[in-house]
Amino acid sequence: MKRVLYYISILIFITACASKKEHSFSNDEKEKPVRIANDSLEYELIVFDIGFNLFLNSSAKPRGFYGINFLENKNIFFTTQYNFRATNPTQFSSIYGPPIDYKNNIHYGYEVNYLLYNYFLFFQQKYRQRL
Repeated sequence: MKRVLYYISILIFITACASKKEHSFSNDEKEKPVRIANDSLEYELIVFDIGFNLFLNSSAKPRGFYGINFLENKNIFFTTQYNFRATNPTQFSSIYGPPIDYKNNIHYGYEVNYLLYNYFLFFQQKYRQRL
């Protein structure tokens, strides 16, 4: 009887260890471009930066966590800094792409502001920049 219990406990231990699976993201999920758009305003920004999709799924705060005013104010600040650096490649590194056309007087909607804010967080983390 002791042997049976011993073998059952070993079997349970082995299956418990073997059944642990971590979710791994495929390359398609990691490298899939993210489209930030508000079709009613005819505004579109496509992020090709590798890892942004993974960042959105793993590190970003959930939608609704931030208010729209917070996101708009942060995006105004971040785009101003980003655009200044993007238009001065001799002073700053070449990691900055083309300037982002973000206007203060246009309300882009929550989704665009949320994704753009998270892109700036991702950008700062990936390239070790402080905007």
